Amino acid sequence: MILWGPPGVGKTTLAYLIANHSKRPFYTLSAINSGVKDIREIIDKANNSNLFSNKNPILFIDEIHRFSKSQQDSLLGAVEKGIVTLIGATTENPSFEIISALLSRCQVYILKEQTKDDLTKLLHIALIKDEFLNKKKIHILEYEALLQLSGGDARKLLNTLEIVVSNYETDPIDITNEKVIDIVQQNIVRYDKSGEQHYDIVSAFIKSIRGSDPNAAVYWLARMLEGGEDISFIARRMLILSSEDIGNANPTALVIANNCFQSVGVIGMPEARIILSQTAIYLATSPKSNSSYIAINHALDLVRKTGNLSVPLHLRNAPTKLMKEIGYGENYAYSHNYDKNFSFQEYLPEEISNSILYSPGNNSKEESIRKLLKELWKGKYDY
Repeated sequence: MILWGPPGVGKTTLAYLIANHSKRPFYTLSAINSGVKDIREIIDKANNSNLFSNKNPILFIDEIHRFSKSQQDSLLGAVEKGIVTLIGATTENPSFEIISALLSRCQVYILKEQTKDDLTKLLHIALIKDEFLNKKKIHILEYEALLQLSGGDARKLLNTLEIVVSNYETDPIDITNEKVIDIVQQNIVRYDKSGEQHYDIVSAFIKSIRGSDPNAAVYWLARMLEGGEDISFIARRMLILSSEDIGNANPTALVIANNCFQSVGVIGMPEARIILSQTAIYLATSPKSNSSYIAINHALDLVRKTGNLSVPLHLRNAPTKLMKEIGYGENYAYSHNYDKNFSFQEYLPEEISNSILYSPGNNSKEESIRKLLKELWKGKYDY
């Protein structure tokens, strides 16, 4: 199985619980510092242990998305033969990061962020059961700062609580929002490729590009690179941004970002940093538009509200004589037969006729699109 979810939701804990409950031997690897040799050694151990047990061992691989294709390939035989039961943990979409041959042999479970209620309960359990905390008189008077700083990450929440408590020299310890923020700001943790600040840093990176600040974009890029972030992850996020935040204001941005994504996989570090930097600066200095992003969201909302509306007869496909006889494709005006390659006709279902889902953004490229649409659709769409 693959456990997919953000940091601190309990992926590793779940793997241990499964091993405990099923009374199976438990082997663990971290994809950050393990190679094919380590995988083979574990599989050999598992193979030998199977001779003396009816239950195959569990092999838990943390951050399995960081394994290369060859490393993932080396797992296939053992998984297929049942030498080990694989449990992989990942913060990345398995569809992109796990090879199809391995993914097809796994069940994917999506784990969501801890809720505020979950995190509050964890705090109270920690105050009672943790050997360091239960010796102190701790009163949590306000929870908001602790919960907000955790970002749904239980591990980060407990680490923050420990940092705050460690800054008090005497009991009782009254924890307030102001005190938490003050102490945490004095104890900023460096970017950690294992995930502690993974989402915060990449969020700052994306928002800096969206905000047209190339200086901040390159700074946060450097923070990620210095922390050992996966360069494919960085390039993929820029690929998404190039369409979501720039789109038709500068269509070339998508081409640049896609070439960056392809190139860094071929070149690798340290030279990939140059391509990532060039792309980040290009995207940051491009005109911005989220009109395509908004358009598809509006369209999806409309589809969900109106259901499966009928396709107008003149737009339907008519591959057979019978379909033509009952009106399929009848009265369709082939656009290329008309002036400016445009024919004024209805393309939406009758029930939602005249719905405007795409509104061009306020930039020079899309202003020219707006002008064209106004000229073509005068009297139907109010652009």
